[in-house]
Amino acid sequence: MTNQPTPASLGWKKWILGARPRTLPAAVVPVFIGMACAASRENSIWWRAALAGIVSLALQVGVNYANDYSDGIKGTDAVRVGPLRLVGSGVASASSVKRAAFVAFGIAAVAGLALAIVTTWLLILVGVVSIAAAWTYTGGPRPYGYAGLGEVFVFVFFGVVATIGTEYVVAEQMTLMGLLASVVAGCFACSLLVINNLRDIPGDTVAGKRTLAVVLGDVKTRYLFASLIAVAGIVIIVTSFVAGPFALFGLVGVIAVKPALDAVARGAKGKDLIIVLGAVGKAQMIMGLTYAAGIAIALI
Repeated sequence: MTNQPTPASLGWKKWILGARPRTLPAAVVPVFIGMACAASRENSIWWRAALAGIVSLALQVGVNYANDYSDGIKGTDAVRVGPLRLVGSGVASASSVKRAAFVAFGIAAVAGLALAIVTTWLLILVGVVSIAAAWTYTGGPRPYGYAGLGEVFVFVFFGVVATIGTEYVVAEQMTLMGLLASVVAGCFACSLLVINNLRDIPGDTVAGKRTLAVVLGDVKTRYLFASLIAVAGIVIIVTSFVAGPFALFGLVGVIAVKPALDAVARGAKGKDLIIVLGAVGKAQMIMGLTYAAGIAIALI
């Protein structure tokens, strides 16, 4: 007897699991924050934020499926303690997961094109670069996620680009406040990846996948996680001097991540880090909502 899930037992639910719901706050939080940074402009066009949200979510889901596909066909998901991987576990074919990734990228491209039409055609270039970066994270002949650069991708695209991009498409303006706030979003998004890669250090080491966690090692990766949260807290305090004291509401999210910080500091490993990953995702959402609310109140 085996407890290994089968395609029949999971049905359509496997696509929800494959989309990695715990990572989705990384897509919506920068949109909330970018909207808040545009709150003070009378010319803001709010329906565009919905399209920005679709772009960000579709890219996140797309990169998750693309990562599942690429790691699956390379065998790096053969031994893991993390959540279900579609190709590596055999519950979905590699070709179907690849198609799912490109469907998600296609949705992002269509929503992004609509935004480019009503704002600036330069967004098409941003979109092309974003999708290419999402695919080559673990795909292609030289995946940069295997070279310790995954955190750079997450910080840039799910921090800076998503936050400032949302602010721009809503108000057609970029500000210092938006740039600073994007650092907070980027740090929290990176913290999710750091926990994910910390959990996978043993398997990734055997598979030859040189994530930043593998390069740094267990102890330094734990320090990196704490440092990202610390930087996010410091920048939230800095933004309170730019936007006003209500921006400090975002510190609620930093406080909410404390149980995860404690678990990592105690040396949580393996399956325990799956729980930590969920806790970080919840804290990230709390931070996004409270920080966005604080910024909006301060700017209006």
